[in-house]
Amino acid sequence: MFNIILYQPEIPPNTGNIIRLCANTNMQLHLVKPLGFILKDKQLQRAGLDYHEFANVRMHENWSDCTKHLQGQRIFAVSTKGTQRYDKINYAQGDAFLFGAETCGLPSNVLENIPEQNRIRVPMISTSRSLNLSNTVAIVAYEAWRQFEFHSGS
Repeated sequence: MFNIILYQPEIPPNTGNIIRLCANTNMQLHLVKPLGFILKDKQLQRAGLDYHEFANVRMHENWSDCTKHLQGQRIFAVSTKGTQRYDKINYAQGDAFLFGAETCGLPSNVLENIPEQNRIRVPMISTSRSLNLSNTVAIVAYEAWRQFEFHSGS
């Protein structure tokens, strides 16, 4: 139904939480290398519990490979630099949500290749830098799924 893209994620428990989220929402997870951990990491396994077998996870060697795979799908970059609020968009099945690495977000060369109207943000107070990655993914994913009345798409 929807695609979650983690661009070079660094923290295993965040990715584990997102694997669990994707398994429970029928969303496909795309991981863009390099990763800051190995997929057998104990923290990753613990956070994902036993949901790894139920999640649809696809690994991409680089950003170019990921975009080729998602060709024809709308990609929304979720960033503190986004110009549109995430809850003001009408999402469509197959849309993809791109999230940057925990310590540095999305690189400017990736962000600049996403149309400005597809650069979205989650509101927070002005003195904050960012939200936790897995929390942000959950907020955006559930808004998109809510728009489809929580139908699984399968």
